[in-house]
Amino acid sequence: MSDDPSAATAAPAPGSTQPTDPTTPDAPDAPDAPDAPDAFEANRRYLGSVAYRMLGSFTDAEDVLQEAWLRWRAADRGTVADPRAYLTTVVTRLCYDQLGSARARRESYFGEWLPEPSVSYQSGPASPAEIAELGESVSLALLAVLEQLTPAERAAFVLHDVFAVGFDEIAASLDRSPDAARQLASRARRRVKDGGRRATADPAEHRQAVEAFAAATARGDIEGLLAVLDPEVVWHSDGGGLVTAGARPVLGADKVSRLVAGMVAKWGTPDTVIEFALVNGEPGLVWYQQPGVVGGVLGFTVADGRITSAYTVVNPEKLTHLNPPADPTAV
Repeated sequence: MSDDPSAATAAPAPGSTQPTDPTTPDAPDAPDAPDAPDAFEANRRYLGSVAYRMLGSFTDAEDVLQEAWLRWRAADRGTVADPRAYLTTVVTRLCYDQLGSARARRESYFGEWLPEPSVSYQSGPASPAEIAELGESVSLALLAVLEQLTPAERAAFVLHDVFAVGFDEIAASLDRSPDAARQLASRARRRVKDGGRRATADPAEHRQAVEAFAAATARGDIEGLLAVLDPEVVWHSDGGGLVTAGARPVLGADKVSRLVAGMVAKWGTPDTVIEFALVNGEPGLVWYQQPGVVGGVLGFTVADGRITSAYTVVNPEKLTHLNPPADPTAV
């Protein structure tokens, strides 16, 4: 299932309200645009998906879409032969600029910087039409690895390998030659392969490992955790300095199992609920700290039936797209 940014919200608990889609901001009123909804609206989900995969942030993707909308409105649209290609170029260049400034911010970030997670409760493979619009699924682990790429490498990789955009179009977006764009994508592909954790492509095996992890976690069962964790498992967490989380990755099954059991003992409450979900298109877990309020999202990589890495996002600023805004009129 493709990690559709417009379906990136966790299923609300009973009594809660469904949050809005962060990557499809309301377009400004356009009374002077009688052809609305125009090409921008027709490609909004696609553009939001491109921006999210480029940036790993729904907040930043929203900013890019807003700016792209303004540039589209200001453009002489009658001279645009291929609106989708034109808008892809606009979004790519905006993301390219954003990545440059984001890298500096992330270097001073407290602890590990992890992408904002996409969460869905849908199941089944994506249709060809969905893949064309939303791209192939990009796991939380892969998004984290993409942080190691240069902005140009990331743009070439995302456009070509995720959205099947041709190198001529990528070259135009990056002001490079088609051969240079091809080399960027190839170099990015090698770096992604070298930097990634071992993982299986079998969804059933992946889900079974996540289920075993969840069951052992609920019991505080260290032996059960050791049975499902790879001996060289790596635990990544992102609290952004706002909530308690490790500042560095935790390595090894023994340390990770004791960490998880300790967190359950310290922070588990009767209101705590853990649900299965698709996290960036792969089986993962969503932790509700209270009804309707997501406190954390966990994505995993799995190989040979064991978890090889876990990505835990608990920074509340990276979960706002999963939580409804507080109702100021509530008593």
